[in-house]
Amino acid sequence: HFGKWHLANDMIPDAPFLSEYGYDDYGAFNCSGPQMFVHDDVKSAIPFIEKSHAKGKSFFINLWMHEPHTPFHVDPKLQKRFAKLGEMDAIYAATLYHADLRIGQLLDALDRLNLAEDTLVIFSSDNGPARGAPDAPLTLGYDSATGLGYGIGAAKGITGGRRAYKGALLEGGIGVPFIARWPGKIPAGKVDETSILSAVDLLPTFCELAGVKLPRSYKPDGMSQVATLKGNGNSRRTKPLYWKMGAAWPPRDSKPDHWVSYAVASMQWKLAANNDLSYCELFDLETDPMEKKDLKDEKPEVVKDLLAKIRNWQSTLPAKPTGNVFSNLRKAPR
Repeated sequence: HFGKWHLANDMIPDAPFLSEYGYDDYGAFNCSGPQMFVHDDVKSAIPFIEKSHAKGKSFFINLWMHEPHTPFHVDPKLQKRFAKLGEMDAIYAATLYHADLRIGQLLDALDRLNLAEDTLVIFSSDNGPARGAPDAPLTLGYDSATGLGYGIGAAKGITGGRRAYKGALLEGGIGVPFIARWPGKIPAGKVDETSILSAVDLLPTFCELAGVKLPRSYKPDGMSQVATLKGNGNSRRTKPLYWKMGAAWPPRDSKPDHWVSYAVASMQWKLAANNDLSYCELFDLETDPMEKKDLKDEKPEVVKDLLAKIRNWQSTLPAKPTGNVFSNLRKAPR
């Protein structure tokens, strides 16, 4: 693992080191122990690839970039390239450009080592963009792990018309880029606008590609998407995806689309529901990925089925964490 860890924003002394999660080599920030410089993710990953290649070993790398999360850490030389955009836009553009340059360095290394055709590269994100605050002052803040950077006043992320933003279960909050590169295996330039994939699908997908069988006792939340990656998948998801978070109900005026506490996606359908399941909206993601048309009144049987799926899923969730898993910081009175 190289890059952001972020199981907490504090450098918690009694948190497990990354080695305890099974990583053979790592460098990270927002973690316990030494903090890697925020822009050294690819700089650390490439030597690991070279070392693995020299030993004839396969490798897996979990590379989590900081960009474009706040605070925005900007290289002044890169910011100058976008000076005509104005200061705030230049900060955001330079932040993204810096990430783009490092991704290019990683892909170039795979090409140089003749590993591109044997390496699946997936680029994605953890959530949609934070809602911008155009009236917020442009200020520098200090992060205990990553240092000085600009705050939300420089945020310029857009959802492409999807409803809501980061922190919501509508598509503006959970719909993210998913780009796969595997020359000779994945069709170049092909765009799939209907298949529904999630991060929980990655483990079963990687295991199928590696010829590794998951333990019988392990029941993954996701499903293998090898066929989808190769352009031969079924766009209608056969294994439901579930989401849960605490959201305000009734909706707040300041965030009218941030009311969903539960969501489920199954086949082409997505159901979004409030905290007690008394209100819901139903969407056909194949024909309406922007979630503009609520179909609950037209498809009552689909609503009934998806609500039952949510209730059944709720019954499988643990009531509380098992074991002594909280840090002393979390246990301390607040």
